[in-house]
Order: sequence, then structure tokens, then C-alpha cells
Amino acid sequence: MTNVFENFLSSAGGLLADEINFSVQFFQPINLKKGDFFIREDEICRHIGFIVSGAVKAYATDKEGKENITCFKFENEFVTSFPEFVTQEKSKRSIRAVEDSVIYRINYPDYQQLIDRVAALNGVIKSVMEQEYNQKERYMLSYNNKSALDKYCHLLSNEPMLVQRIATQDLASYLGITQRSLTRAKGQILRPGIL
Repeated sequence: MTNVFENFLSSAGGLLADEINFSVQFFQPINLKKGDFFIREDEICRHIGFIVSGAVKAYATDKEGKENITCFKFENEFVTSFPEFVTQEKSKRSIRAVEDSVIYRINYPDYQQLIDRVAALNGVIKSVMEQEYNQKERYMLSYNNKSALDKYCHLLSNEPMLVQRIATQDLASYLGITQRSLTRAKGQILRPGIL
């Protein structure tokens, strides 16, 4: 499985083979079963991880205990609550496996040591953080102030993997609609002339 991570670092550019070999030894594999937490809301965000297989969801819980999902991460993506990882503060959201997953994780002290020793990794992390920012922007622009049908149509066109791999309940939370509204939108799509 380390080959997946090594291949990612190699394709990210800027890292020499010995820097990649040196870097991967800082990451330890963990196996998460569906439902296991990678990061818990209100606990210090101690790790950043690279998903080798599986998928996770990131969400904050409101006062009623309802999950408000803001993103999903899949294979070949880094996952953490970036602002709190960098500042070593309590996470404002939970990250939890939605499929059995293998994640290579690194703790903050090792991360600091690695960044100091392999300067080219800064470019990889910068790229990951830019992708994270762009994903949040796309989410805000695509799913705010739109009808359930428009949200679902956008999801089908731009993020079809979510429809295939994510449970309806989690999809509805991600879209900011009820499960009933999502089911209704799915039904409307089946009618001729909608798409």
C-alpha cells in the first residue's frame, strides 16, 4: 500500500526518490472500519492523513446533534482539519470513515520535523491546501441558495462518485436538504425532459 502514497508523492513533483523514501517512513498506516473516527470534533487535531483506500466525511454537529457534512475525501487525498492541525487546536469538525479505509497518518511533531528536513514537501502541502480551499469555494458556489433539484443535478454532473459511494442520508446533509427532498429530486430526474 505504501506504493500508492509513494506514487502520489512522486507525481506531486519536486521530490527526489530519496526524499520520498525518507518521507514515507514518517507516516503510519491505520485501518478504520466504517464509522470509525479519524478526527473528533472538540479534540486537538493531532494528525494529517493520506487516504490509500476508502472514504471519509467531514462534518460539524449542530446543537440538535445533527451532522452538517461539508466534504468527502477519497483515495489519493489528504485529510485533516487543516486550520486546527496547523495551530494544534481543537478541531471544529469530525472526520469519520464512510467506508472501511486505510489512511497513512503523521502526527504534528513528526510533520514539523519532516517539513524542516524535506523542503520540497512544502510545495506538496501548499498544493493540498489550495485544493482544499478550491473545494470549499466550489461547494459554497454550487450548493448555496439553490433548489434541491438544482443541487442534485449539479452533483450528478460534477461529483458522480458521491452518488455511487455515499449513503443517501449523508448526501442529503452534504447538499443541505432533507432526505425527503433528495428522494423527490431523484424522482424528478427520472421524468423525461429534466436532464
